[in-house]
Amino acid sequence: MSLLVRDLKVQVEGREILHSVNLEIPKGEVHALMGPNGSGKSTLANALMGHPHYAITGGQIVVDGKDVTSAKPEARAQAGLFLSFQYPVEIPGVSVQNFLRTAWRSLHDGKLDHKAFSARLKQAMDDLSIDPTFAKRAINEGFSGGEKKRMEMLQLAVLQPMYAILDETDSGLDVDALKIVSAGINRAKQQGTGVLLVTHYSRILEFVQPDRVHVLVAGHVVQTGTKELAYDIERVGYKEVAA
Repeated sequence: MSLLVRDLKVQVEGREILHSVNLEIPKGEVHALMGPNGSGKSTLANALMGHPHYAITGGQIVVDGKDVTSAKPEARAQAGLFLSFQYPVEIPGVSVQNFLRTAWRSLHDGKLDHKAFSARLKQAMDDLSIDPTFAKRAINEGFSGGEKKRMEMLQLAVLQPMYAILDETDSGLDVDALKIVSAGINRAKQQGTGVLLVTHYSRILEFVQPDRVHVLVAGHVVQTGTKELAYDIERVGYKEVAA
């Protein structure tokens, strides 16, 4: 059981950004995807989730044996994919609790055990050190950067997808928030979620132990290795690693 990316090619406004990218993320593993600015990391994240701005011109995206390459974003979510945004948006008028309840219903054919859902939400908020009052606030409205990232982790914890694509979840976090977010990722892994962790730096890998590290440069996966590869990048830079 895995999220399989096979020879994926993606264009944005007629320009190819990803060139035959191959990845496989098994359930219960964390794979870090690292690369410099402009390498195509966010393009990959958005293409996997079916953003219409990113045109898939070749290859396949397969979730547990099901080809979702041409599927709409909601069908990909139904198949088990989840995307945590690099820049979470504000959604005025929609409370965190109502949003998560609606998302839960959509993923479980409308079935909702209110007591079980409330207990799950409360536990997840406790784990992420989120004030319970935030459940009634509009999504991300007036939230700090760290609070927005924790809200993304709250969605991950409550919805428990098969595979989570986390696009620079660590960006802009202080060390305390980073530890809380990292703990959320580790819990997801323990529960069997496969995680593609997109990041620039190895700092988050002090708290999240990746099973594999992939390096994306100019739309190509140029290296795959262990956590030590991330430290090599910190020491010599992407250019040297990609050589």
